[in-house]
Amino acid sequence: MRGVMIQGTSSDAGKSFIATALCRLLIQKGYRPVPFKPQNVSNNSYVTADGKEIGRAQGLQAEAAGLEAKPCMNPLLLKPSGNGASEIVLFGERLEVMSGMAYRTDYYDRAIAAIKQGLQEVSELGDIVVIEGAGSPVEMNLKKQEVVNMKTAELADVPVILTADIDRGGLFASIVGTLTLLEEHERARVKGIIVNRFHGDARFFEDGKTWLETYTGIPVLAVLPFLPGHALDGEDSLSIQDIRRHNAAIDIAVIRLPYISNGSDIEPFAFEDDVNVRWVQSAHSFGSPDAVIIPGTKSAFADLAFLKETGLDERIISFAKEGGVVTGLCGGFQLMGQTLSDPDGTDTGETGSVAYGMGIIPAHTIFKSEKTVVRTEGIACGIPLSGYEIHFGETKVCGEPFMVCADYEEGYRSTDGKVSGTYLHHLFYNDLFRADWLNQIRRVKGLTERAPLDMNRDQTYDVIANHLERYLDWPTFEAILNGSSL
Repeated sequence: MRGVMIQGTSSDAGKSFIATALCRLLIQKGYRPVPFKPQNVSNNSYVTADGKEIGRAQGLQAEAAGLEAKPCMNPLLLKPSGNGASEIVLFGERLEVMSGMAYRTDYYDRAIAAIKQGLQEVSELGDIVVIEGAGSPVEMNLKKQEVVNMKTAELADVPVILTADIDRGGLFASIVGTLTLLEEHERARVKGIIVNRFHGDARFFEDGKTWLETYTGIPVLAVLPFLPGHALDGEDSLSIQDIRRHNAAIDIAVIRLPYISNGSDIEPFAFEDDVNVRWVQSAHSFGSPDAVIIPGTKSAFADLAFLKETGLDERIISFAKEGGVVTGLCGGFQLMGQTLSDPDGTDTGETGSVAYGMGIIPAHTIFKSEKTVVRTEGIACGIPLSGYEIHFGETKVCGEPFMVCADYEEGYRSTDGKVSGTYLHHLFYNDLFRADWLNQIRRVKGLTERAPLDMNRDQTYDVIANHLERYLDWPTFEAILNGSSL
């Protein structure tokens, strides 16, 4: 099998975006691409059809490639959970929680075996493997036991395309520095460079392109202009940003929890042109929002302590009492309840831990050792919903449910609909629900209600693929692709 690996000079250089666009572009060119990432470190995950958990980027890349996402596409997922520890997810299933040092010491051989198995399995699903690296390939303190970049390129025997984000500044140093720190045999794998997130007229970069190609001897395959509002979920916390609009009619405060999980749940608001989204980390910055969203968390007890230490809990409680719209998603839903109990130490690592929540919702959460990972469908306020659940806690609610599913009721909704909590991730990707939720705010403010916006993800994949194709030196890229085999 042929393949290519997209590596970056840093985290958030655009690797996920380019790999996703490439998956769709290859389909358009008649290939059968399959995405792969050896190891992800992210709390933004994707639930496969069989109830397994992988990195969100690989789930989207599978969709872009016209495939059902499978655990082999991301054999290792590390979900940071606090105190330098991470939950280890192997081929979609939770194994244990380990410290970073213990993982490096004990899991190298197991990681290599998992990557080899994953590569073998994805090789049976198509004819081109599109591999995404992680972070930078020259983190020198980690390089001896590195598995996510050049080691995977070596195992797969594929060429590497190096991506750099010009918007960060220091582009030339980041590219040349990365190439310099690579070992000779690793550097020989780098067959192309992509300059990402260029602002302005690309003709102004012609001298820079010539310099890079002359100095490095590697072709610059594309200078990709910045593409705003492309609707792809962010992979990790680095992609979490405010959505600022001058004179926006609706102001939403989203609580920026230290251990935030699946922050991409908020991204659909980027397409509502009368909405402003602020990520709030302190009581001082809370302001006077029209609505508050408390997102998911990988460590509910730690983030509850954060809310109390910063005084954000009091601001949120007062806002809810005054009739404000407050919605909690997954861990945010848990924090809104009356108590959290952790008898087995699943969340805290200490058996018997108990904490008082914000008491906004009449609910009690007990953490279990067994994890719920499932795709979910239901109906809320007459609106059909779909999404997914990823959580350890079980929450008992006294009151009206948020959503009615086929064989159970889930979440909480106040009588007036202003306070709600649910385990359903991707809630706001449901266009009818998002419009209804926003129209509730618009009515209170005397604004004109709006019809739902259609977030067509399949169309998004076409948009980003067309963007890539427009600027990519396809003949050179295809020659690179055809010069390597897996």
